[in-house]
Amino acid sequence: MPTVSPESTSKPFEYDESSEVCDMGDIVAFGTVFLSIFYSVVFAFGLMGNLLVVFALTNTRKSRSITDIYLLNLAFSDLLFVATLPFWTHYLVNEQGLHNAVCKLTTAFFFISFFGGIFFITIISVDRYLAIVLAANSMNNRTVPHGVTISLGVWATAILVATPQFMFTKQSENECLGDYPEVLQDFWPVLCHMETNFLGFLIPLLIISYCYFRILQTLFSCKNHKKAKAIKLILLVVIVFFLFWTPYNIMIFLETLTLYDFFPSCDMRKKLRLALNVTETIAFVHCCLNPFIYAFAGEKFRRYLYHLYRKCLTVLCGRSVHVAFSPSETQRSRQESIVSSNFTQYSSDGGTSILL
Repeated sequence: MPTVSPESTSKPFEYDESSEVCDMGDIVAFGTVFLSIFYSVVFAFGLMGNLLVVFALTNTRKSRSITDIYLLNLAFSDLLFVATLPFWTHYLVNEQGLHNAVCKLTTAFFFISFFGGIFFITIISVDRYLAIVLAANSMNNRTVPHGVTISLGVWATAILVATPQFMFTKQSENECLGDYPEVLQDFWPVLCHMETNFLGFLIPLLIISYCYFRILQTLFSCKNHKKAKAIKLILLVVIVFFLFWTPYNIMIFLETLTLYDFFPSCDMRKKLRLALNVTETIAFVHCCLNPFIYAFAGEKFRRYLYHLYRKCLTVLCGRSVHVAFSPSETQRSRQESIVSSNFTQYSSDGGTSILL
């Protein structure tokens, strides 16, 4: 069973009967408590952050750009991801497990959103590369209709890639696990693990790294006062993606090796299972960080939050609330707007996102 799935970190933790009998009771107990709490926290923060992004993108009078389309789909993907977490929490704490249909659908949505989120992060990197490095050549292609078409293609690809991960999943004896045909029992789990490693991490990481490396080269050659902030944000995107997903994918690779009895020791298997639980939770946090990395860092999005805050106060207090800026803040905001306009003109990115 693919270890990216929550069901692989839940109660069963079974190994092949021909292998050494290894009691995973203590790891199961730890995973039940730890993952249940963690899934609840990720659900709360991921839901709140990504809903704010959706509200910001859908409640603006400014014309949307291709970047907005990608950010909106990334937020939808993360929302679909966190929506599965309550079901996995129920599965962990309830001995009855899930209904077969719920088991199948939850696993399908989980993997579709998992790959969809990774693919949209990659597409956003490619879009920034086109807007800055190949600005003159990409102006006609970076339109909203193109963004919608590409987004539909990304969702179709995510569904196609995710299908091997959930197609054999079903509820059996209160356990939501992969029930592989006998002829595929030795091959299919390895295929799913390798698909997660390569299509869900290694290839996207290489594309993201290349795109942002070329963007950095372009920014360093550009005489712009705001390039230092842009460079920091770019480095943050790559470093966070690498730090949060690398440990998990390493553990998936090691889990693949256990299928070939590379780790016959029971104690080693326990340590690997525990490490897989911990690194999985670290990787899942990334869906909560996406709004902060791709949206909250933008000045215009912070302004949207400010206006939303004023609207909430108006509703609660029953009167209009005015919060004045100091002269220095107003002047700084005006200067940043001028610099932002110059950078937009430099990159020829006519359809800048309201979040960036």
